[in-house]
Amino acid sequence: MAAFAEGTPCWLDVSLPDLEAGKRFYGDLFGWTFGRGPGPGPAPERGTAAYVAAFSDGSRVAGLVAKRDGRMPTAWGVYFATPDVVDAARRVVAAGGRMVREPVRMDRVGVVALAADPGGAVFGLWQSEGQAPGQALRDVSGDEGAGGAEGDGGAEGSGSAVGAGAAGNTGAAGSAGEDVGFERQGEPGSFCWTEVYTRAPEAVDAFYERVLHVSGSDATGTTVEAVPFRLWSPKGATPGPGTAIGGRSVMTDVFPAELPGHFLNYFAVTDCDATAAAVVRLGGRVRQAPFDITYGRMAVLTDNQGADFAVLAERALSAEAAGEARGPEAPETAEGPEGAARPQEAAETEAGEEGAAAPKRRWGRRRS
Repeated sequence: MAAFAEGTPCWLDVSLPDLEAGKRFYGDLFGWTFGRGPGPGPAPERGTAAYVAAFSDGSRVAGLVAKRDGRMPTAWGVYFATPDVVDAARRVVAAGGRMVREPVRMDRVGVVALAADPGGAVFGLWQSEGQAPGQALRDVSGDEGAGGAEGDGGAEGSGSAVGAGAAGNTGAAGSAGEDVGFERQGEPGSFCWTEVYTRAPEAVDAFYERVLHVSGSDATGTTVEAVPFRLWSPKGATPGPGTAIGGRSVMTDVFPAELPGHFLNYFAVTDCDATAAAVVRLGGRVRQAPFDITYGRMAVLTDNQGADFAVLAERALSAEAAGEARGPEAPETAEGPEGAARPQEAAETEAGEEGAAAPKRRWGRRRS
């Protein structure tokens, strides 16, 4: 079984008020089908009505979970791989973050936890089953899914909290455990990139390098130096664009003061404009209209229940461009009172478009 390196995104899911409506929306938008899949909901519901796995051409790509608590945000959340969730949780607190949900063992799929960085952005940690034997962890085989009853996460703001459950295999290379997590990435209809937005870049940079054991490097050679962007590379890899698996942007005054730090997750598509039009047709909204970036065309969208995400239609990369590619940094947007975003002034938006780039094609793989 292929595994995920420490600190890399290994799963994402979305918490929704109406699971059936979510299945209709994303099934139409991305062509997903849905079925049973490992997830940390309560044992009687796991893989059934409360949590479903989404498949693209038969490969597992995401999860959808029914919210149990209306106070929880409607949001997409990303999970990162770790070989030891308990130790990672200690590093979260030591690095200035906080635990939203302490590590809990989910039968069959491993150990999961939810954390918030110093800027308030919430993310998941996942350890595959079979690692760190002997850890004193609460078994939640009949309890709530990770984040399912955590009202604290709801205060983080739209797009800032991990969904109330996950089906991710976050073991490091060589780990044991059930075959869970992404089976497909970087191909149309699947995850391709994640980035965190924050007002505390120095604290957040140090936080993720300590907690996820990633190496950071500043993106250079773009026209968006006014909005610094930092790339994350996995432990052991040479830091830089060629190995980046995620990144950090900065929230400037264009964002509402009440909006906390948050992650924006991207899906690969073949036609960005058609996808944006489909979102509107299906009852969602376009937060940032499709625009060109160096390596493709992207848009920031909101589904018909309020969960934000981005899409990227990648251009074919030349060998030279592939060596310079990095994850897409979206132009700044600011959420309005109802969560709608307003773009920056045209000049700023154009600068953002020129500076962004596409994820590496290494994402385009299937697990076997």
